[in-house]
Amino acid sequence: MRILQALFFPPEQPGGVSSMVPFMLDRFNKRGWETELFSLPKRVRGKGAEEVRFVTFDWKAYAGNPVVDKYIQTIKDYIWWTKMRIKSSYDIIHAHHPIACLVMKRLFPDTPVLMTVHSSYERELMLNGKIDKNGPEYAFLTSIYRELEEQADQLITVSNSFKQYLSEFVQEPERIGVIPNGFDEKRFRPVHHENQVPQLITVCRLVPAKGLDTLLYACAELKRKGHPFVLHLIGDGPIRPELEALAQEIGIYDDTIFYGYMLHPEDFMPFFDVFVLPSRAEAFGSVFAEAALCGLAVVGTDVGGIAEQIEHGVNGLLVPVDDVQALAVALEKMTSDPMYRYQLARVALDKALNTYSMSRVVRQLRSVYRTYRKES
Repeated sequence: MRILQALFFPPEQPGGVSSMVPFMLDRFNKRGWETELFSLPKRVRGKGAEEVRFVTFDWKAYAGNPVVDKYIQTIKDYIWWTKMRIKSSYDIIHAHHPIACLVMKRLFPDTPVLMTVHSSYERELMLNGKIDKNGPEYAFLTSIYRELEEQADQLITVSNSFKQYLSEFVQEPERIGVIPNGFDEKRFRPVHHENQVPQLITVCRLVPAKGLDTLLYACAELKRKGHPFVLHLIGDGPIRPELEALAQEIGIYDDTIFYGYMLHPEDFMPFFDVFVLPSRAEAFGSVFAEAALCGLAVVGTDVGGIAEQIEHGVNGLLVPVDDVQALAVALEKMTSDPMYRYQLARVALDKALNTYSMSRVVRQLRSVYRTYRKES
């Protein structure tokens, strides 16, 4: 069986799709399933010129809006690049981005195309203050889900909560499959260590949706109560200057390290103590599973896929979104009681190994692929 894994941009950094698909491809190939990776280079811009039409709605009603126009042009570019690069046929195409799915079904209508919806672009844009829920961008982007339902042979998503989110925009939500992300266990190894001062770490893009302002205020409260810590922020993004200024303003700049972008944070993540990320929304939250596989105790918000990974007080701690005091209390528990955080970390590691292994993802996908291979 020949399978194409179609991404959006190339996998350049860990986290989410990028941390899963290349390793998944390797597992399939080792089992004799010929699997290839395809994506659109970031340098390809403004090359495509073919007309774009959708079956379920008229996108031209939203034309003239920069977000919409850029999205449509990217579809054209993906068509141009795919036509130029793909010369062979596949038994199954598995797309990991809406644009990849729509283009692949357009160019290969007789090939089963499966689509995994990994995240919500419109929700990210809203939380980052880029679009409004009542605006044309939101209407356009949410209409894409119905188009995906019409075009793809199978829709899959990464958590039950995100399936519920998608159900508002499709006609048959019961047909959406759920396959949580999986991770190559060999990449993540807990390391025994003893830090005199508790080390907190987060790994994410520095954007408003991640709730990092809440984290900084909670850490300031932790310091006010006399609990020492070092906060390590790995990642880059548009609000980095604001976060650095805020850390300075509330008196924790000397306790915080801004690393910027890092290619393989999992290489030294095991030497820290607590992973914390107070996201305002997450379809899955891959980095929580990655942190658990590194042996860290985890603290997250009670939203989306995070709440499906963490059982409060059993394998981590959950707090409400934007609740500085609750987050400060959770961090105080973690930093002041090494045995407590160790116990939570051990349970989190066991769950991650049993639930989020790459072997489990490969088994589930092989079962799905076989179904469509038989039908084709």
